[in-house]
Amino acid sequence: MKHRNNLTKKIIAGRFKGKTLKLPSKETTRSSKAIVLESFFNTLQFDIVDAVFVEVFSGSGSIGLEALSRGASKVIFMENDREAQKILRGNIALTDPSKCELVPGDSFVNIFQVVSRLEKMNERAFFYIDPPFSIREGHEEIYDHMIELISSLEQSVVRMIAIEHMTGLELPDELGPYRIKKCKKFGKTSLSYFE
Repeated sequence: MKHRNNLTKKIIAGRFKGKTLKLPSKETTRSSKAIVLESFFNTLQFDIVDAVFVEVFSGSGSIGLEALSRGASKVIFMENDREAQKILRGNIALTDPSKCELVPGDSFVNIFQVVSRLEKMNERAFFYIDPPFSIREGHEEIYDHMIELISSLEQSVVRMIAIEHMTGLELPDELGPYRIKKCKKFGKTSLSYFE
């Protein structure tokens, strides 16, 4: 019997409060800490209601599904890892699949597809960007790519960008047209907000 995939997390608040989400193995993804999640949604408060939410590097989708539970009108998930996609689809099925969309594949490539979709919808979205930490093998350049990606995002589709990153990483105060609004530290993890 395999017990390796019994990692779970609950939705904290809202319509789907208490629903248990599965998490992919720690080798492929890293789940956001509950304290980070709470702080993030305390910052957004009611701005999330009827808003579009984009979770880049979704993993289990726990942030996006929390946003959905708290009233987001649509959540777009972006995930490259096959195992994580499978788990994410299962988690979406526990909530409201009609308001969710999974864009599988490389987030750095697919972001432009998502941006053009938001432009067609005439929507400005909250972007939550939580890349694999750069200490992971094969991900040494990931923050450089992420900074390029954010700098190139069209302002017409962005309400706010939140980046979950290693506390040791010093992000510039400006990323293209976006300026840092605040940064909160939670031990090894930090959350930076750009508008």
